[in-house]
Amino acid sequence: MYNAKNYTIRGEVRMEIMQKLEILADAAKYDVACTSSGSDRGAQKGALGNAVACGICHSFTADGRCVSLLKILLTNVCIYDCKYCHNRRSNDVPRAVFTPHEVAELTMRFYRRNYIEGLFLSSAVIKNPNYTMELMVATLQLVRETYHFNGYIHVKAIPGADDELIRRAGMLADRISVNIELPSQASLAQFAPDKTKTNILAPMKYVTNGIIQSKNELSIYRHAPKFAPAGQSTQMIVGASPEPDSKIVALSEGLYNIYKLKRVFYSAYIPVGGHPLLPTAGPPLLREHRLYQADWLLRFYGFTAGELFNQEDQNLSLEMDPKCYWALQNLHMFPVEVNTADYMTLLRVPGIGQRSADKIVAARRVGALTFEDLKKMRVVLKRAKYFILCSGKMYERYNLVPEAIAPRLKDNKDYAQMSLLDTNPEVFSSHKPGLITW
Repeated sequence: MYNAKNYTIRGEVRMEIMQKLEILADAAKYDVACTSSGSDRGAQKGALGNAVACGICHSFTADGRCVSLLKILLTNVCIYDCKYCHNRRSNDVPRAVFTPHEVAELTMRFYRRNYIEGLFLSSAVIKNPNYTMELMVATLQLVRETYHFNGYIHVKAIPGADDELIRRAGMLADRISVNIELPSQASLAQFAPDKTKTNILAPMKYVTNGIIQSKNELSIYRHAPKFAPAGQSTQMIVGASPEPDSKIVALSEGLYNIYKLKRVFYSAYIPVGGHPLLPTAGPPLLREHRLYQADWLLRFYGFTAGELFNQEDQNLSLEMDPKCYWALQNLHMFPVEVNTADYMTLLRVPGIGQRSADKIVAARRVGALTFEDLKKMRVVLKRAKYFILCSGKMYERYNLVPEAIAPRLKDNKDYAQMSLLDTNPEVFSSHKPGLITW
C-alpha cells in the first residue's frame, strides 16, 4: 500500500498511481511548453535505452542541451469551464488527482531509472487558485528538500494565486510560466469567463520583478538565493479565437519587451471544445509554424511586429515565410552589397541567418566575398540571390519585381522543426519596447 511516511508504492496501489499517470500525462499534452516523446519501447537485448510514452517530454537548456522531463498535471479536476479546454469542468473525461508525495515519488523513480532529467508540473484549478498553488509548492518542496533533487524544474503558476505562493514556487523552480491562452480580453470573456487579463498579468509581472530583484541580489552577494533562474514563458492558443496574426505577434512583442519573457509558445487549437463558436477544422499547424518564424524575427533579427504586416493583410502569408514576405514588400531596400552592408541589414536578407551573417562580417575583413564564398558559409542562395550583390554583381539577371520573384520563394516542401543549432541565444533588437494592447 501507499505509505505517506516513506513515500513508497507497493502492491495494487502501484497500478492506481500508473493509471493516474496515464490520465494526467495525457491531459498535459495540450501544453506546448515542451515536446512529448509519444513512444513506448521497452529494453531489448542487444539494444541501448528505452522509452516511456506517457509523461516524458523534452526541453532545452540555455546552452542548447536537450533534457527529458516528466510532464504531468497535478490534477485535471477543474473548477473552470474554458470552452477550448479539454479539462474543463463540463467535459466528460476521466479525472484524477495526484498527491504531492505521489508526484515526488514518481519523479524520483523516473529519474533513478534514467528516464528523465527534470520535472514539468502544471495543474488544472481545483477548489481555488491558492489551494492549487499550495499543492504545487508542497510538491516542489518535497522534490527539492526531502529528496534533494537538483535537476531542472518548470512549474506553471496559477493566475489568481497569492504573491507569496508565486514567490515560494520561484525559489524552488528553475522556470515559471503563466499561460495567457487567448490573445485578447474579449476572447477571454467569451471562451474563458472565469479568467481575467488582470489575474493573468499580475503573476507575470510579479515573476518579472522577482527575477530582476534576484539578479540584483546576486550581483551583491553571489550566494543569494535564486528566483526562477531560467526565466519565465507563456503559451497562446492559435485558431480558437478570431484575432489575426498581427494581434498575436504584437502581443508577443509586448510580452518580450515589458515582461522579459524567455519564450512565447504557440499552440494550434485542437477541436476538443465542442462549443458552437469554436472551429471544427483540424489544428492550423501551418499558421502556428508561421507564428514561430515571426517570433524568431522579433527575438533574433531586430524586426518589429508592425513591420511584418500591412493594412491590407493582417495575417502572415501561408505560402512563404515572413522574412521573404517582408522582403517582397520592401524591394526598395534591395539588393544589398554583402561586402559593405552592416550586420543588421544582412540579417534582413532572406537566406542569411545569424551564423551566416557573423561569418560574412568576419570574412570580408580579409577580402571581398564571392557567391562561391557565400555557398561555403551556408547562405541559402536559393532565396538570398534575389536580394544581394557581390562586388556590385548579381548572381543572375533578374527582374526585381514581386510578381517575378514571389513564385520562386514559395514553400513547396514539408515543414521541419526549427533547428536550435543554427541560432544564437543573443537577441539583436533595435526597436523600442512595445505596449500590450490586450
